[in-house]
Formats: sequence, structure tokens, C-alpha cells
Amino acid sequence: MESIKKLNQLIEIYDRFEKDMQPYKKDALCKAGCSFCCTHFGNVDIITLEGLRIMEYLRGLPRQMQKSLQKKIEKNKKERENQKTSPCPFLKSDNTCLIYEIRPYSCRRLYSVKICGQNGPTVHRQTEELSKETIVKLQALDSNGYSGHITYILHLLRQPDFFTVYLSGGFNPVNIAAYGKSHGITINCSRL
Repeated sequence: MESIKKLNQLIEIYDRFEKDMQPYKKDALCKAGCSFCCTHFGNVDIITLEGLRIMEYLRGLPRQMQKSLQKKIEKNKKERENQKTSPCPFLKSDNTCLIYEIRPYSCRRLYSVKICGQNGPTVHRQTEELSKETIVKLQALDSNGYSGHITYILHLLRQPDFFTVYLSGGFNPVNIAAYGKSHGITINCSRL
């Protein structure tokens, strides 16, 4: 199945990035429970393929937890639509990440060599080019998908028509044009 192959390639891109970033992250002050990026600074953008992976993970959780998370995701979406800062819906009460093992790239790339403050995390300048290259690889892998805020992409994937077209490898940006424009969603690979 094509989506399984792509999910494996996604993990390979993550692994390569982690390996390349290791020398820079070795001095990072980030640790479990540090959630500044999850509450104040981080903009958790994902590609649709990462959204698919998150949805599959969520399906394995107990039903009551799924319902609770869906409410948090919808609340986050509405707050972002109203330009409010909102903590990541996957941030647990102990300030750890519910989906840490499968967290998206935008979370993987964040670290700080100084205690975070008003200006957010402090990263090495050299890592910016590596981050840009990785984004290009991710978007190329998800060439029939989109990029945008995590709750907006998860919302799209919950739409049966969009989900069916996306999973089949199809591409029909006209169907999401209005939503995409109003929510800052971009096409990963322009076919127009």
C-alpha cells in the first residue's frame, strides 16, 4: 500500500534529521515537562501525511480518550481561527506530549540552548538550512497533500471526501480552496 510506504519514508526522513541534528541538540536544555514551545512559541504545522499518522495513532486509544482529544483539537482550531494563542491539544496535564513518539517534524526541529523566554527557543544558525532542506523533502514525499496548522490538517482529514481523494493518491485543491485560503494551508507540490 502506497501510504504505508510513504509512512516508512517519513520515518526515514525523521531519522536522518535526528542524526544530522544530534551534534547541535546535545547541549539543548529541553527536557520532559518543558512545554514552552507547546504553549507559547511553537506553531505546530504538519503535512497531511503526518496528520494521517496521528489519526492512526489516535484510533488506537481508548474511545473516551479519543472523544476528549477531539474536543481539545476542535477547541484549539477555534481559538486559532480567532487568533488566540492556544496550547497544543496533545499536551498532557504534566506538560508532556501524548504523541511524543510520533510527533510531527515541526516539533522535532525545535530545541533551545538557552532557557526559553519572550523570544522563544535559541537554536544554532547552521540548523536553519538543514530544517529547510528537510521541509522540502517532507513536502515532496507528501506531493498530493498540504501543509498547515495541525488542527486544520486534522480537520481536513476528518472530511470523508477529502480523506478518500487523499488516500487514493488523488489531488483536488479546488475542493478545499476556500478553507485552505482562510486557514493558511499550502499545497505541498504545485500541479496547477
